[in-house]
Amino acid sequence: MDDIVRVVALPILFSMAVVAIIHPWLVRIAKLKNIVDNPNARKLNKEPIPTLGGVAVFFGVIFGLGLAGYYIERIDLQFEIIIAMMIMLYTGVGDDILELSPRTRFLSQIFTVCLMMFLCGIYIDDFHGLWGIYALPRPIAVVLTILSCVGIINAINLIDGVDGLCSGYGMFASLLFAICFLRMGDVSYAVFAFTTFGALIPFWLHNTFGKSSKMFLGDGGSLILGFICSLFVTHVVQSGQEVVTGSTISLTLAVLAVPVFDTLRVMTARMMQRRSPFSPDKTHLHHMFIRLGFSHVITALNVITINALVVLTWHMCNVWDCSPEMQLYITVLSGMLSTTGLYYGMEYMEKRHTATYEKLQQLVAKYSLRRSGFLLKLQQILDGGE
Repeated sequence: MDDIVRVVALPILFSMAVVAIIHPWLVRIAKLKNIVDNPNARKLNKEPIPTLGGVAVFFGVIFGLGLAGYYIERIDLQFEIIIAMMIMLYTGVGDDILELSPRTRFLSQIFTVCLMMFLCGIYIDDFHGLWGIYALPRPIAVVLTILSCVGIINAINLIDGVDGLCSGYGMFASLLFAICFLRMGDVSYAVFAFTTFGALIPFWLHNTFGKSSKMFLGDGGSLILGFICSLFVTHVVQSGQEVVTGSTISLTLAVLAVPVFDTLRVMTARMMQRRSPFSPDKTHLHHMFIRLGFSHVITALNVITINALVVLTWHMCNVWDCSPEMQLYITVLSGMLSTTGLYYGMEYMEKRHTATYEKLQQLVAKYSLRRSGFLLKLQQILDGGE
């Protein structure tokens, strides 16, 4: 019981407290210095919103880890990981303010992943028997780790399209990885994951239910979360511990299902239209829910629930003692069906069965969540600190 309090409860509470304290100050600074996300044709916000949420989350994680280090002797995280997070924060905040070129962003991401590999020794360097493959040659491990981690960072960055989605997904992924690290007996990374989870809670509340206190993660926050998720994925895959059960590659892919498969679908569609895969549009899965009439908060919950169902599918494969290869195939199939299948299925209904689609929109509107009662009171409490 004492270990649960020290490893789980205190890191969450420390990071929550830090973010709750500094959040109002960052909102004021962002508004004063005009560090805001201005509305345009491809964005869903209708008024300028502060974009320093990533700074709040970063400080919450750092202070949470620092305070945890005073009472948990077994915490052993390389300092280079903190440096890598700082680089992602500076890159993202710089992009929010100056709109950096895609090349600059990619170079920064690659450099950050190289820090993780060459200074911390964290690689995807072993498939642990998947398809009969075990240890990978170092050059292949380096290339695979860079491609995987940069892909994950950008996938997380691209789901930051509606209130509460990126931070809510970050909470979901951090909690799953925290449980995984606990089962592995890795106290350091478990505390790291629980601290990340705690730092996101007050931000998520303000982002989702606040009005004058609302603040976006910005690229600074989404890039930090992307790096943290890529770090957790690489660490789990590299460990290959049987206590995780099943295929570690399938597990991590299941946790990342919606960001990864939805990003692959969107980028493939753009390239088939002879456009840049990074050109902006409104074709992500969360845009589909918005077009149906769902609110931002319900859209975010829908997307996270879909991802949770993919994780549950992977878990059932493990319960049924499927082979690592079969776990991977079923995880990929469920991930594709829940993103590509769902998106194009709804698009087909919208174009070919308009009456049914309109009835579905009416049903969503009828039972939509309205900001009244408890939610209005919560908004007033959150905004009261501003």
